[in-house]
Amino acid sequence: MDFSGKTIWITGASSGIGKAVAIELSNKNCKLILSGRNKEALIEVSEICKKNSSDSLVLPFDIGDEKSIESAIHEIKEKKIMIDCLYHFAGISQRSLVSETPLFVDRKVFEINFFGTIALTKAILPLMINNGGGQIAVTSSIVGKFGFPLRSSYSATKHALHGFFESLRAENKQNNIFVSVIIPGFVKTNISINAITKEGNAHGKMDDGQDTGISAEKSAKAIVKGLKKNKKEILVGGKELLMVHIRRFFPGMYYYLSSKIKPT
Repeated sequence: MDFSGKTIWITGASSGIGKAVAIELSNKNCKLILSGRNKEALIEVSEICKKNSSDSLVLPFDIGDEKSIESAIHEIKEKKIMIDCLYHFAGISQRSLVSETPLFVDRKVFEINFFGTIALTKAILPLMINNGGGQIAVTSSIVGKFGFPLRSSYSATKHALHGFFESLRAENKQNNIFVSVIIPGFVKTNISINAITKEGNAHGKMDDGQDTGISAEKSAKAIVKGLKKNKKEILVGGKELLMVHIRRFFPGMYYYLSSKIKPT
């Protein structure tokens, strides 16, 4: 993937990994569309990108709101913007036990992480195909490869994204559509602080693993490098990534280790 001259739409661009990837790409002579719910934060990111010589359009919308997504798509079509790459970083995490989590919390996590993400993808994919191809990247997690305490719905949405986007890839090879699944481990962002509890409120705490994770900036460099190579899966993080390989090659060991994890 040559980013130069490409138009790249990034969701979740107001903070965390999405923001870091936007800034990293702003050095690649590409045009950026920056989306998220926080317009003011997006404007700040846009100003940084402009200093790095990348044009950017601020397009705020709520990935968990179908009408908001439709409005954003309408603006893209109205402006006749050709999308070369669509990178999904918007999402929400969860911190609650299965036995204590009401269904409305599960539905909220799925609306944001899964249904909103695929709604935007379904709208942009035909445009990409008509334009001769493109690249789509979606952010999963290492818990998209295995389950983990207090993250049942979050993990389930990430498993679902793997199935959906791997199917999309298989269907569209002849259409020159490249698909990358980004799999972060511990990256120091506010994802655990913003995770929702069984009441549907913000968790408000930084997880220990998150706090000692790699920086968003370091993760962005690895992600952009992987996207440039059109890697199908991009693992990003530290030693915690070993669990992905243990789960794959030594499932018995994984089940033993996972049984020792204390919910915190």
